[in-house]
Amino acid sequence: MSITRIQTNERMSQCVVHGDTVYTAGQVALTAGGESVTKQTETILAQIDALLAEAGTDKTKILSATIWICTMDDFAEMNAVWDAWLPAGNAPCRACVESPRLASPKFTVEIGVIAAK
Repeated sequence: MSITRIQTNERMSQCVVHGDTVYTAGQVALTAGGESVTKQTETILAQIDALLAEAGTDKTKILSATIWICTMDDFAEMNAVWDAWLPAGNAPCRACVESPRLASPKFTVEIGVIAAK
């Protein structure tokens, strides 16, 4: 089976396609670091939409999602954005983990997904 790497550098790929499965790296809000949980989540989900499109799929085919937030106090705010973004009837398996430290103090949300093609 072929492996296609998308937006790759020396350290990592933002997305990898193996057969009919698409894996994204954990996405942070590169253009909205330091902003609200709402804005960061919106930015991340837009990035995921773009990566999935580049890989030939979309959010209706997400199988699993992992979400890291710096505090569970932000759970409801993040979920409001997630719920509005996710098409009805397409809820993936999901885990949400409190992680007080992400890659940079300006990031409070990170999301990675696995999708079918």
